[in-house]
Amino acid sequence: MTTGENSGTWGNVTNINLGTALEEAIVGSADVSFSSADVTLTLTDSNSSQAARNLRLNLTGTVAAAQNLIVPAIEKVYIINNSLTYAITVKNSTGTGIAVPAGKTMWVYNNGTNVVDVATHLTSLTLGTPLAVTQGGTGTNTTTFCNLQSNVSGVLPNANTTASASNGASTIVARDGSGNFAAGTITANLTGLASNATYAVTAGNATNATTAVTATNATQLINSGSFNITVSGTKLLFSYNGTTVASLDSTGNFITLNNITAYGTP
Repeated sequence: MTTGENSGTWGNVTNINLGTALEEAIVGSADVSFSSADVTLTLTDSNSSQAARNLRLNLTGTVAAAQNLIVPAIEKVYIINNSLTYAITVKNSTGTGIAVPAGKTMWVYNNGTNVVDVATHLTSLTLGTPLAVTQGGTGTNTTTFCNLQSNVSGVLPNANTTASASNGASTIVARDGSGNFAAGTITANLTGLASNATYAVTAGNATNATTAVTATNATQLINSGSFNITVSGTKLLFSYNGTTVASLDSTGNFITLNNITAYGTP
């Protein structure tokens, strides 16, 4: 109002200024309906109710693709609640703006030239619930993370992989996409190798366990691929394709799975 204007009615005008215009800017919420095109909000120099003046804009309607919400080029904070199924970019008629993802709510700031994020840095942040794995979190608020045996499927990474297994297991460490063993250690009774020994696994070796591991607390004498000779305690173990076929102990006892032929042709 100018000086002397609205004589006898200035009270009503003031009430509207305070109760409509200022209230919308401070705490107001307005629906903005979308259909199949960008939406442009305008702002007139009056105290009438206007969507562009509100603090919170609730985006409603049905869209078939990402679209733009074009707001007046004035300095203003907006809370954008995007209830649509596609992202909506809030921007001035110029500028790149900020894309609000489908189903999300964001604070944005219109600086009169461009629409930008309200906050780009936080010194600390506490979440009410654990951040989901799909959003880059662990899905838990404890230091006990997921169980690799029960909660992980697919191929484990090569680096620092460890595993354990029972007698005779030959596929007991993680493999890469080509089926090769990952680097790490295993503790197992491997057929043809020392019992209850720890074996070092070298990444990229063959998938056959007897050729992919080297005992660290048992001495492996020969490893030709099919044939394997290993010291296990007081015995020499002779293996073929992962199966122990004979042994020789420290007192000279020789045990074999099959017949011994004397004076035959080897």
